[in-house]
Amino acid sequence: MNVWLKLVRYHLLQKIFVAIPLAWLGFIFAVELAILAAIPVSSHTPQRYMGGLATVFVIAFVMGTVSVAQSLPFGLTLGLTRRTYYLGTVGLGLAMAAVYGLGLTLLQAIERASDGWGVSMDFFRVPFILNGAWYLTWLTSFVVLALMFVAGTWYGLVYRRWSLTGLWFFIACQVAVGLAAALVVTWVHAWHTVGHLFATLSATGLTGVLAVVLVALAIGGSATMRRVTV
Repeated sequence: MNVWLKLVRYHLLQKIFVAIPLAWLGFIFAVELAILAAIPVSSHTPQRYMGGLATVFVIAFVMGTVSVAQSLPFGLTLGLTRRTYYLGTVGLGLAMAAVYGLGLTLLQAIERASDGWGVSMDFFRVPFILNGAWYLTWLTSFVVLALMFVAGTWYGLVYRRWSLTGLWFFIACQVAVGLAAALVVTWVHAWHTVGHLFATLSATGLTGVLAVVLVALAIGGSATMRRVTV
């Protein structure tokens, strides 16, 4: 237990886990609020969304990457095995995702009560994805934040294992798979079916799909961690 506490304290000492996400969130929020306050509200668009909340999810990815790409060598000197370090880091990421998800849910409730902070702004209410009941907002926020964090750890592990060349190859493989899937869909003339599937998929269903992807990424990262050299 003492080793686990050392790992948590070690990670939390890095600003990327607490200070930087909160600072960026506050900065982006203030910028969007100032912009929308200067633009009159139109009757055709009573609520206005600019996408600034995406910054938080991008930072979650960076948090995951930094937690292994830069911090792993020193982390292992704390006496942890690779498996313990990975499980502890991912566990901390899941805990942080739960806390940040709850924070986004509370801020969304304030946003609703204040009529979009007085300027009809949708900052914490993302259309379709984060615009439902509070528990759905928390669940979706948690899944997406956790997914981004775990994805970041996998990218960091690939970089640690195969350096920058391996990382570029890893990204290229993902792009190739995406292009191959697009070519197959085009070849069978199924874009209409794909579009209909996403159009009919509820926010809850999307969260379920993302949760499956989260588990797959966690397994991939665990497999990569076993062969990481430092």
